[in-house]
Amino acid sequence: MGWLGLLIMTGLGLGFAVVMILLSSLLGPKNPTPEKLAPYECGMPAVGDARERQSVKFYLVAMVFLLFDIEVAFLYPWAVALRDLGWTGFVQIVTFFLILVVGYIYIWRKGVLDWGPATTSAARAAARAMRERNAA
Repeated sequence: MGWLGLLIMTGLGLGFAVVMILLSSLLGPKNPTPEKLAPYECGMPAVGDARERQSVKFYLVAMVFLLFDIEVAFLYPWAVALRDLGWTGFVQIVTFFLILVVGYIYIWRKGVLDWGPATTSAARAAARAMRERNAA
């Protein structure tokens, strides 16, 4: 008996969606043009193949997002239950942070956190030499 309300609401939701889609297809205007039938990509025309290989930088940025996201999602409940967890909770959070630090060191070594233009040691040495020449 407890599931009856849930089943009624699910049925009403699905029924409403089906009726609206049918009414839209029956009563809506039908004027397809090549431009209207083209895939929509943020107002820009689609360029290139959809199966192009993504840069590794994209996946590394996604990994950084996941590290921050998981950290925040885990810290809030831990902070709320801190008094009840005791030393066990403390050891768990320290272990969690150690795992996160390994992830941060990995992305730092891969250069994901370097948002500026890439400079090599040779380019830095040349810039330093130019500054010294201009100063003299």
